[in-house]
Amino acid sequence: MTRFIHDQFAKDYLEELLTPYGTIQSPRRVAGEVRQIDLWFSPNPESTAAPEPLGILARAIQTPAIFEPFRNPATADEICDCVLKLLEIRGELQREANRNRGKIPEQIKPRLWIITPTASKNLLAEFGATLDLESWPMGIYFLSPQWRTAIVVIHQLPRNLDTLWLRILGRGKVQAQAIDEIEQLSPDNPFRANAFILLNRLKADLESKQSSNLEDRELIMRLSPLFDRQLEAAKLSGLQQGIQQGIQQGIQQGVQQGVQQGVQQGLQQGERLVVENLLRFRFGTVDPELTLIIDSVLSLPPSEFTPLLMQLSREELIARFRGNS
Repeated sequence: MTRFIHDQFAKDYLEELLTPYGTIQSPRRVAGEVRQIDLWFSPNPESTAAPEPLGILARAIQTPAIFEPFRNPATADEICDCVLKLLEIRGELQREANRNRGKIPEQIKPRLWIITPTASKNLLAEFGATLDLESWPMGIYFLSPQWRTAIVVIHQLPRNLDTLWLRILGRGKVQAQAIDEIEQLSPDNPFRANAFILLNRLKADLESKQSSNLEDRELIMRLSPLFDRQLEAAKLSGLQQGIQQGIQQGIQQGVQQGVQQGVQQGLQQGERLVVENLLRFRFGTVDPELTLIIDSVLSLPPSEFTPLLMQLSREELIARFRGNS
């Protein structure tokens, strides 16, 4: 089911955003029956990174946090299951505190954030979830304080920069609007680049599953032009860097022949940078295994290696080109 593709995207996305600010465990096992927390976050007190650009997410990670994102609206049973995970974690902490004959320090008590695209008034009322509009925006509902639980209803969040990084986990028009807003951010915004990498993976996964879901097809169509622009930018960046480096080497040689050779070397370097940029665009990084296949990839003309780099999975690329390296 493509729901699991979206669930994995949500976990990867939150992990990518929050990693600079603390320790991530995804998933994290808890005691009792075999249960797994989607994403566990522990803030790093020594971190010098400033999470303020993450808006309300920055406020959510000031203390240990459990994130449980849902692609489909969370049901009452699913919310109860999330709360049970929180209580089991609290139980672990309490047992440790008892061994030390102390209490659980407030600063290490986790808070549960249930992220759901929509939630009915009846469902929220059943859990006694209420707004705190003096401190938090519309769409964030809190259970009574001892539960340390918030239900984030994405479709109710106001459209502003503070909520952007949560709204990308919404559905339909809400998610499409968030993608538009991310695209309009400055190109040097690190969260923008990471979001595009993960959205590209989501698009590729949905295409590989050939989803018949109308909403998934619309999302693929929305991401396609964005992907094409990023692809062209990756190619252009690689060629420009390579040519500039090559010309500089030629100028340093001080002769016309050197310049011409430098341009040729630059084109070759440019093609290598194109391949590196495309691999980085697809997989987020160029690890040692991918580095080893670059020379084999470059044995093909760009018209042949470009579609392969964009269509094959990481494992398929390694299997295809490793034998030629």
